[in-house]
Amino acid sequence: VGQYGVERKYDQLLRGRAGRKLIEVDALGHEKRTISVDKPQAGHDLYLTIDFDLQRLAEDLLGKEAGAIIALDPKTGETLALASRPSFDPNSLSRGLSSKEWRGILQDKRHPLTNRAIQGLYPPGSTFKIIMATAALETNGTDMPDTIQCIGRFRFGNRTFRDWKVNGHGSMNLHSAMTHSCDVYFYKMGNRLGIENIAKYATLFGLGEKTGIDLPSEKSGIVPSPKWKEQTRGEPWYPGDTISVAIGQGYVTVTPIQMAKVIATISNNGVAHQPQLVRGIRRRNTGAIETLPVPKPMSLGLQPNFVKNIQDSLASVVSNGTARQANSPLVTIAGKTGTSQVIALRSDKEKETPKEFRDHAWFVAYAPFENPQIAVAVLAEHSGHGGSAAAPLARQLIEAFIKKTGGKTQVSELRDLRKNGMRRAP
Repeated sequence: VGQYGVERKYDQLLRGRAGRKLIEVDALGHEKRTISVDKPQAGHDLYLTIDFDLQRLAEDLLGKEAGAIIALDPKTGETLALASRPSFDPNSLSRGLSSKEWRGILQDKRHPLTNRAIQGLYPPGSTFKIIMATAALETNGTDMPDTIQCIGRFRFGNRTFRDWKVNGHGSMNLHSAMTHSCDVYFYKMGNRLGIENIAKYATLFGLGEKTGIDLPSEKSGIVPSPKWKEQTRGEPWYPGDTISVAIGQGYVTVTPIQMAKVIATISNNGVAHQPQLVRGIRRRNTGAIETLPVPKPMSLGLQPNFVKNIQDSLASVVSNGTARQANSPLVTIAGKTGTSQVIALRSDKEKETPKEFRDHAWFVAYAPFENPQIAVAVLAEHSGHGGSAAAPLARQLIEAFIKKTGGKTQVSELRDLRKNGMRRAP
């Protein structure tokens, strides 16, 4: 019986049917003769979209660190890799666990039963600036100035919101603010946009709801709004709440699979595909291989020139900005770093802070920039800055994909399978 993941989701297809043997016995229970035998039937086979080599590499890249790595084909939504660490040996469940072993798994503070790729909820940090940039361009930023001066802080009411760069970035426009991840620029943008516009575009990208990937127990995350805060916390929305959300902090939470879908959508010119894990079924009784119906893609209706502006900014993030460690001689990568705060820390005390209180590192990316074939999201828990902790992992995964495929996509592989007899399931 499927207990976890794909095996649980597709249990009815995989399980098969138990056999039966009807026998005649005497009064003492001794077998006299066999009346009938109904042989057991094996279940059907599933063909996954997972690329085994990429999956193994993603797991190796995470090593013993907690986090998740997801790779998608942005043109189809097929999941090439979906790794979560720490994990557990699923075979141990079928072998039978002692109560002591099961308690050990349940009480493990690192939560190995949580699939962080689809169930881990984190502030998106500066990866959320992709949403903010889209909202600003599509609404004209509610008259955001072409450039602003970043002096390292933004005074709002009786609070001071600080930039990650203490002395500021100087003159910033949208392109340079994305490239160098200028917080002050997005503080001001968030104040001008307002929470309703921010929530509208976050929801448009699929945040705050499940992606629909064919795995059980996916989490939705939170797109905060005044209505949400009133219903969940019984408090009004304060303008300062918007300032925090504008850089992916505060009440907003996402899963890594959601952010993989966001970057895949941007790379695909504003067309979103639902992530999927199972490509087809092999029927044991007939041997026929059938593809599963593919969910229809959804266009977000974004202006093509605005999407191009964001794509150019994401390429600049890697070539000249906060993700230089993702720069590759093999392929042009575009992406966005993020560092999501767990607790407020003084920068000079960061190294002294226990690991469980350090920031999470994010990096979302796609490649090749000219013709995207892979979209990646990396979340490394309590690992510090996205540019140094997460970006190199994404680069290694993307380079491995390029070396292996030479740019051949899952779409062409699926076309080959269909030529060889795979047909669509009813």
